[in-house]
Amino acid sequence: MNVWIQVADTAGAALLLIGAAICLLGVIGMLRLPDVLSRSHAATKPQTLGMILVLAGVALRLRGGMELATLGLIAFFQMLTGPVASHLVARSAYRTGQVDHGELLFDELDEQLTDGK
Repeated sequence: MNVWIQVADTAGAALLLIGAAICLLGVIGMLRLPDVLSRSHAATKPQTLGMILVLAGVALRLRGGMELATLGLIAFFQMLTGPVASHLVARSAYRTGQVDHGELLFDELDEQLTDGK
């Protein structure tokens, strides 16, 4: 077995483990954090980073052209849809009054919503 293949397999396994741990921390954050905005942060940032690391680890293990293209598409759509969905959840929570305005440092959306009334 080639030394570089062994190094790539070890690095891939390490990336898989680190990515899974980051995803687990994101899930724990979603369960433990108190409000919608904090939970949406925990649902997006660690999950996206963890998924990218898992996909990088799988890419180091597979090394095939078609598999790498598929993993690239998965990473692209994960980075595209995760933050957008979290933003929409946070914005709808704000508009339905589920956000405590006293805990916000800056509330730029309040000025946009009250100007039309």
